[in-house]
Parts: sequence; structure tokens; C-alpha cells
Amino acid sequence: MGTYLNKICQTPNLDELAKNSLIFNKAFTSVSSCSPSRAAILTGIPSHQNGMYGLHQGVHHFNSLSNINSLPKILKEHAIRTGIIGKKHVGPSKVYPFDYAQTEENNSILQVGRNITHIKLLTREFLNTTGDQPFFLYVAFHDPHRCGHTNPKYGEFCQRFGNGEEGMGTIPDWTPIHYQWDEITPPYFIQDTEAARRDIAAQYITMSRLDQGVGLVIQELENAGHLNDTLIIFSSDNGIPFPNARTNFYDPGIAEPMFISSPFHKERRNRITNSLASHLDIVPTLLDWYGINHSDLTVREKEKFNLTGKSLLPLLIKEPDNKSEEAIFGSHNLHEVTMYYPMRMIRTQRYKLIHNLNYQSSFPIDQDFYLSPSFQDLLNHTKAHQPTFWFKSLKAYYNRPEWELYDLKLDPAEVNNLALKGSMQDTFEKLRNKLWQWQKDTKDPWICAPHAVLEDKGDFKNNPTCFDLNNDQWTK
Repeated sequence: MGTYLNKICQTPNLDELAKNSLIFNKAFTSVSSCSPSRAAILTGIPSHQNGMYGLHQGVHHFNSLSNINSLPKILKEHAIRTGIIGKKHVGPSKVYPFDYAQTEENNSILQVGRNITHIKLLTREFLNTTGDQPFFLYVAFHDPHRCGHTNPKYGEFCQRFGNGEEGMGTIPDWTPIHYQWDEITPPYFIQDTEAARRDIAAQYITMSRLDQGVGLVIQELENAGHLNDTLIIFSSDNGIPFPNARTNFYDPGIAEPMFISSPFHKERRNRITNSLASHLDIVPTLLDWYGINHSDLTVREKEKFNLTGKSLLPLLIKEPDNKSEEAIFGSHNLHEVTMYYPMRMIRTQRYKLIHNLNYQSSFPIDQDFYLSPSFQDLLNHTKAHQPTFWFKSLKAYYNRPEWELYDLKLDPAEVNNLALKGSMQDTFEKLRNKLWQWQKDTKDPWICAPHAVLEDKGDFKNNPTCFDLNNDQWTK
């Protein structure tokens, strides 16, 4: 989008929203996978703690733990009406009990996630039936996700859905914007080939459709008389479905757009913050907005826990004087049910440390990305021993060490792993200890993996202990 200096993809509505918002330059998801990310957004706790270890739909069938508290549940208890329009992709329903729900569970996902006219009308219905009651509305567009593996007739990103061509239907409020592939310069983490450029151009079409949808939703908010009393947060769930991005903890996989627009905080509108922000900060931010104390939220057997995120509202007033000690964390377990590749991550302003727990296995590839033109282009050129025009090899992408440490200032592309460099051991240990403490604070069942077993019941209930497996000698 233009706000983030993309000169090709047209997003005038999002750019206008950004002018009335604080713009986050360093906002990140805590997990680069759809259902786990959405569960983290709605609970404020990481996937290893809320139980949404992988995708929710179909054979994957992951669900949050039944006793987890979520934002819709908390708000409901405080007489705040909740609504969701679009892609839900989390469960079970008793953990995420929205008062108003128009999702893939009771509609076509194409209609509630990509038909911006339908989304506009559902937004109007929610607002008109809410009256003067405080509300929380979660509008979850399906654009610009891929759909080539599920609805190939509509194109790789469903960019033909509703475009007026024969058999494609029509979305009345959408004016499709088409992009010339040869005018696109791929970002550094996508290979510079015709196939990849065409893939990006297709996604840009749906990004512009999302943009027009955002404009419609904001217009409905204004028509209902709530534009000047409503906090608006715009973000995404994970990195784009391209090489080195979604399902990864490299920055292209976790970096997210984020705008926060408040009618009562105008000090920093159209300003940029470089403070680190996490999706785990969204629940604390909204609880702060609604004036709700979260100290009594419960998890697993009603044990007390504190959200590790922070409210972002103070950033709307002032930039922190010192950001050197800021850190955000990530926890990934699976995407699809066959993709067991748990990772943990800490990112500071300067460094990133990634712990690949299943490093003895190849990094897995999900179904829709495998079929994508971008990945097939990489795969076919690799098989033919031809240049891929990518900044990595597939061999290096598949085969990762247990620890990855990157200096993001000197190596923003994250290609020079410093984990074994002698001069970086103090930094490595400092980051590893901070990551371990976060795992401990969030009761991570994987905290001892992969070289030890956690015992935390019976004799060890009050003294959880990691017992060594002595398996280092067989690691690759």
C-alpha cells in the first residue's frame, strides 16, 4: 500500500485511514499462520498457550482450549455487543461467542470474505441493530489470501471473483484495478521472474478490492454516526503467501501493516512509530480502550495469568524515549496438520533469534503455496539446475539449523546466521534467556524441546523440570 511506499498497488482508502492514524513501522504477528494468528489476536496469548496449534478447518481441526478467555467472551461479560463479519477460522464457538456472526460457518466464505458489497450491507445491519450499546466489530476480509487450490476458476487469489466476466458474477461496489506484471519490482524475498511478477500482480488486484471494502466499512461507520467515537485498528493475520514469508519467522512472514485511529488521540495522526508492536498487544489495547481490568482472566484449570502484551494506546500520545530493550515474541507449532515444525522467536530492535525445534526435518510447504506459480517457478528451475533468481536456494530454505541469529541492522534480509559466531555468544545467551523466560511465563509445553522432556505433574507439579534426553549426538 502507498503508506508503506508501494508505488504500484493502489490503496487510497487505506492511505486515507493512515492519515488519521498512528502508522506502525514495526508491527508483527506472533505466529505466521492463519488460525493460530487469529486466535492470538482474539485471546492475547500465544498459540502454544491458547491451544490453537494449527489451522482450524477440515482435517486439521485445531481448536483453542475450552477454558480459554477471549475478547468476545470478555466484552460480552461487560455488556459490549460483539460482531464478526468474514473469515472466522477459529473455534470452538463457546470460546469465541460473538453476538452477531456472519462467517464461513453460516455463509459462503467468498461472499462474506471477498464480496465487499455484501460486507458493506452486513456492517450496516450490525450497526443498525446495535443502537446506542457499546460495540466491537471484527471485519475479517478474506482478501488478499490465495484461493487457487480451492477455487481455481476464480484465479490464484480469487481476483476474478465478482469482476463481471462471464461466470464470475458481479460485485456492484467493486471497480477492479488491473496491474501490469512487467511494471512490478518484487521485494527482495521473492524471485524476480515473470511467473512471480504475475503472481504478485494477481494479489494486487485483490489488495485493491480489500482497500475498496475498507472504504465502504468506514463509510457505514460514518453513516451510523460512530466515526467520531470509535477506535479503528487495521492489520493482517500473517505474512503474504510467497517464498520466505507466511509460516516463517523471517520478517516477511511476521511483519504486518498496522494503523490505529482514535477519535480522542489526535496528537500523532499521520505519524510513524518505530516502537515494536505485536498482535499480542491488541487485546490489552482494546481492554484499555474499554476500561476493563484484565488481571482476573483465566487459562487452563483456572490458573491466573498475565497477558504478556501491552496496551498500544500510550503510543498514540508519545513515542518511547528508549526502545533499546523492546522485544516481541513468536510461537509457531503447525500450519496444516502435516506441517509439524515448531519454532520460537524473539525479535528486538537490533537482533532476532529463532529456535527451530524440529530442525532435523525439512521445513514443510503448505498445499496452496505449493501449487502457486511462485513456488512452482522456484521448484521447476531448481529441478532443472537453472538459475532461480532468488536470494536463497531451496536446499537452504528446507534445511535449517537449530538456532538462527540475525543482526537486523547489518543484515535485514536475514541471510548471515551468527548463532555460532564466537563474538556473538553474549548476545545469543541474552536473547535465549529472554526467550526462555517468556516461554516459562506463558507455560509453553515445548519449553524443554528438542533435547529434554518437561516433567510438570506429580512429584514435579511445584517444580517443573527439564530432563535431558542425551540426543545431541544423533542430531544432524
